Amino acid sequence: MAQETEGTLIQVPPVADPAALGLAGFALTTFLLSAFNAGWAPDLIWVGCAFFYGGLAQFMAGMWEFRNRNTFGATAFGSYGAFWMSLAFFIVLDLVGKVPEGDVLKDLGWFLLAFAIFNTYMLIWSSRITLAVFLVFLVLEATEIILFIGFLSAATTIIKIGGIVGIIDAIIAWYTSAATVGNSMAKRIIAPVGGPLWRDNVAVRA
Repeated sequence: MAQETEGTLIQVPPVADPAALGLAGFALTTFLLSAFNAGWAPDLIWVGCAFFYGGLAQFMAGMWEFRNRNTFGATAFGSYGAFWMSLAFFIVLDLVGKVPEGDVLKDLGWFLLAFAIFNTYMLIWSSRITLAVFLVFLVLEATEIILFIGFLSAATTIIKIGGIVGIIDAIIAWYTSAATVGNSMAKRIIAPVGGPLWRDNVAVRA
């Protein structure tokens, strides 16, 4: 796209890939919450990041993906940015006594069940992006399923397992973010992310 100014055409540079930011925000916030679920990190350490890094920053990355005409990225980052802000807001409601004590685990279970359903079709479409992105959604699917079972059944051991799986997902997302940054800076592949598992004649950009 070019912009005309005083008879001169000025080339507008392309928008930087917002996926690196979205994945980084998702990874760090997932890591902190998962470490808490696994029993390794203190409570509430993740809430601030859920509002601003995993939440706001990731949501903004999703909005920038609209500028890139990347429907998948916009839906994924926009939805999971809203996921983190919604979860953090629920915890705030709980802290101020607006959630009945006996309902907290069941509420979290239903919340994660709903996002597991959403994540299922995003997992399918992620197979058209890269192997790294597909693995992020695959391990995330496992994390959400394990956690919603753990919360609905109030099973501490299952929740801890979900936390460990979530940490693995955070590491994969961090790698994918780092690869996106490095490859973008080098303008070549220096950190492999793999090709799409589902290939056809439609070009889909990561």
